[in-house]
Amino acid sequence: MIETEAELRSLLGTPSELASKKVIHHLDHHCVEFLSKSPFLVMATADKQGFCDVSPRGDRPGFVHVLNEKQFVIPERPGNKRVDSLRNILSNPRVGLQFFIPGLGETLRVNGKACIVRDDVLLEKMAVRGRKPLLGIGVDVEECFIHCAKALRRSGLWDTESWLEKELLPSAAKILFAHAKLPDSNVDTIQKSLEESYTKRLY
Repeated sequence: MIETEAELRSLLGTPSELASKKVIHHLDHHCVEFLSKSPFLVMATADKQGFCDVSPRGDRPGFVHVLNEKQFVIPERPGNKRVDSLRNILSNPRVGLQFFIPGLGETLRVNGKACIVRDDVLLEKMAVRGRKPLLGIGVDVEECFIHCAKALRRSGLWDTESWLEKELLPSAAKILFAHAKLPDSNVDTIQKSLEESYTKRLY
């Protein structure tokens, strides 16, 4: 087991000058353009004890509202009401985000501090279908940098020919039925509930 950075460096080496110098500490016009074209992100949070969570956020490209070069807001759309990320932010504001653009191998990573915002004027700007989000996640930017495409290329994530046939995909309803073990439920009722939430409760 490797226990020190020195051991790690002896095995993996040191980053190139480009990798070392690519970090900036604000949203320049390149970052703003990336956010304007990104429909999807993943957000990492942890509570004060260090228990971690990673949660997806997605909407039409540009759903993240940029306020200035140091701040943006992510609308909090309806979910399953577990509010794992929001509870973590209340006890530990540190967040790490990774933004994706379909078809692009490179991603944008942003690290900073988050807060939960409830500014009606601001949230109204992020309304969809006449419904504004009840809350938003405000982020104060501390680091921004481009992450290379190697992982996405190795995975073939955007290569539709590498995708499994639909009938071979895992079933969320079957997994939920097995894990939750709810009385008076079955795979079909859970599947219907999921479909209803996807079609009627996106906003």
